[in-house]
Amino acid sequence: MGEAQQAVIDVRNLKVEFPGRRGTVTALSDVSLSIRAGEILGVVGESGAGKSMTGLAIQGLLERPGRIAAGEIWLGQRRIDSLDDKEMERIRGREIGAIFQDPLTSLNPLFTVGAQLTETIRQHLSLGKAEARARAVQLLRDVGIPSPEERVSHYPHQFSGGMRQRVVIALALAASPKLVIADEPTTALDVSIQAQIISLLRRLCKEKQTAVMLVTHDMGVIAEAADRVAVMYAGRLIEIGPVEQVLHAPCHPYTQGLMASIPSLGARVQKLNQIDGSMPRLDAIPPGCSFNPRCRSAGARCLDQRPELTAVGDGASACWLNAGGTA
Repeated sequence: MGEAQQAVIDVRNLKVEFPGRRGTVTALSDVSLSIRAGEILGVVGESGAGKSMTGLAIQGLLERPGRIAAGEIWLGQRRIDSLDDKEMERIRGREIGAIFQDPLTSLNPLFTVGAQLTETIRQHLSLGKAEARARAVQLLRDVGIPSPEERVSHYPHQFSGGMRQRVVIALALAASPKLVIADEPTTALDVSIQAQIISLLRRLCKEKQTAVMLVTHDMGVIAEAADRVAVMYAGRLIEIGPVEQVLHAPCHPYTQGLMASIPSLGARVQKLNQIDGSMPRLDAIPPGCSFNPRCRSAGARCLDQRPELTAVGDGASACWLNAGGTA
């Protein structure tokens, strides 16, 4: 069996479109990635790169008129991109969990965290009230909530921001899903709490053999949490590989720019490195390599021929400079 057959989630050549009166905007184009059990795949890129859009497409949560125009999404041995809304509702929560950036948007302030956990557990698992409550207490214990037997009866406002995010993680894991999509789960937290949440995600991922798609713009979070990294730009996957390779020996000029933009501790510089320009609008992506207007290494080939992902080391990069020959 190949890697794709062993994957918990396998996205193949995904294309997402948004039809409109002035034409159709392609938000994702030819995105392929997979995540194995117990693995954390970090997905990085600037705002608008397509990170969150990929997660929404996997969950069947694209806002209309958005649609999957091409490609396939497989959850284990089951194709899910063609399922209707009711079938996807049964999968969300039970087989695919979600952790979002702001825990306050995921928790209802009018109900105790225990009530919310119990409702989620009973919706997806055949458990009675007492069993569901016992599982809720255990979940709070698993995510590091002190005195879970007492805290299960508390309301969201009685928890700190870091503790609320732990509750959201418990909600995501309530039905023991195969995949968890964590969309910027640490952005709203301070640095010390952020480190605790990253450590918690890694531990739970390994212990429960859950596949995790970690969407973030923070390369430090990727370095601490991810096993592999997927770099996105203008709705396309432009580099993917093991975290050590992508962060320490990036192949694509865009990834190199992202890494060079991170200031080093103790380094004295008058001006921070940056990538010139900005990401193109999705309705104005240039021909050839979409990064070519910002790339200092772009050649004639980059202006009219779009590079495909090509194997480099243990990963792949979509750049003519990495595909052999010259740009």
